[in-house]
Amino acid sequence: MALKLFGNIYAGRRVLVTGHTGFKGSWLALWLRELGAQVAGLALAPDTSPSHWSLLNLEDVTDHRVDLRDRQAVHQILDVYRPEIVFHLAAQPLVRRSYRDPITTFASNVMGLVNLFEAVRVCPSVRVLVNATTDKVYADHVGPEGYRETDPLGGHDPYSSSKACAELVSDCYRKSFFSAPDSTVRIATARAGNVIGGGDWAEDRLVPDLVRAAISRQTLKVRNPDAIRPWQHVLEPLSGYLRLGQCLWSDASFAGAWNFGPGAASEISVRSLTSQLGLHWSALHIETDDAPHPHEAATLRLDAGKAVAQLAWQPIWSIETALARTAAWYRDFHESGRVDSTSDLTAYIADARRLGLEWVA
Repeated sequence: MALKLFGNIYAGRRVLVTGHTGFKGSWLALWLRELGAQVAGLALAPDTSPSHWSLLNLEDVTDHRVDLRDRQAVHQILDVYRPEIVFHLAAQPLVRRSYRDPITTFASNVMGLVNLFEAVRVCPSVRVLVNATTDKVYADHVGPEGYRETDPLGGHDPYSSSKACAELVSDCYRKSFFSAPDSTVRIATARAGNVIGGGDWAEDRLVPDLVRAAISRQTLKVRNPDAIRPWQHVLEPLSGYLRLGQCLWSDASFAGAWNFGPGAASEISVRSLTSQLGLHWSALHIETDDAPHPHEAATLRLDAGKAVAQLAWQPIWSIETALARTAAWYRDFHESGRVDSTSDLTAYIADARRLGLEWVA
C-alpha cells in the first residue's frame, strides 16, 4: 500500500529521476516508489561497487542508462515516458574529481542540464522540475551567517562553479521559456548541505572513506579536519525536494531557489563528525593528513529559514540520530549484508509524524 504523504500528489504520477543510480537518487527512487509513483530513472551505470541502487533491487523502477550529454537520447526518453514531474539529480558531484577532469564536470553539470531543459521544452506532460544543486553554489563570504538564497553565486573549484552555472541556467530557462502565461512548467532549484547515510561508496567523501578504512582495519588520513559543514541525513533534503515538488504542483509562486540544511547544532567540523561517528563504530580511526590539497571552503553554513517559513519544512533528525543511523546501516551491511534503507525511511516518517509536520498529514 502506497504511503499517503505530501498530499498524495505523487501517487500514480509519472516521475522521472535523473541520477537515480547515485547515492541521493537511489534513496529518492525508493521513497517515490513507496509513495506509489510510476518511477523512471535516467542515469549512467553506478560508478561504485557495491552500489545502493543495485542493493535496493527496485525492479518496478524503469531503469534507463542514458548520458545527459547525449541530447538525442534525453529527448527520446522524455518523448516516450512523458513524465509529469522531474527530479534532476544527475551530476559529476565530486570536488576533487572536478579538479582532475573539469571538462567532463562542466559538460555534465551544465550542458547536461541544458539538454534536459531542451527536452522538457517540447514535452507537454512536464509540469514540475526540481533541480538539485548544492550548498557550494555560493561565493565565499566572511562571517558566521548562513548562506541565504539571495546571496551571490560563485564557486572556487570546477564542481562548485559548474553548479553555480546550473543555477543560472535554471533561472534563464525559467524566465526565457517557462514564464509565459500559457506555460505550465514550474522550475525550482534545491541547495542542500553535506549529506550522509547508508549506501554511499563514492570516492573522496568522508563517511565512505571512513567506512572503507574501518572495514580494512586502517586509519584514515583526514584533510581539513577543522572544516565546518552542514551535515544532514540524506532523507532530510529529499523530504525537502518532495515537499517542494508538491507545492510547485499546485502553485507556480514556489518556483525559484531553496536551501535545505540542518540546524546550527548539525553544522560541525570534520573532526567532530568523525569523533561522534566513532562512538557508534569503534573500528573508525583517523589522523590528520598535512599534505597539500586543492582549495575547499573552510566553513559552509546554510540558512533554511525560507523553506521553514514558506514550505512548512524542517529538519527532523539531529546530528546524533543521523550519525547513529548511518553507522548502523554500514555496520549491519558489513556484518550481515542487511540493507536497512526501508527501515530508515520508515523511522524517519514516524518521527516526522510525531512532530506533526504538514507534509505527513
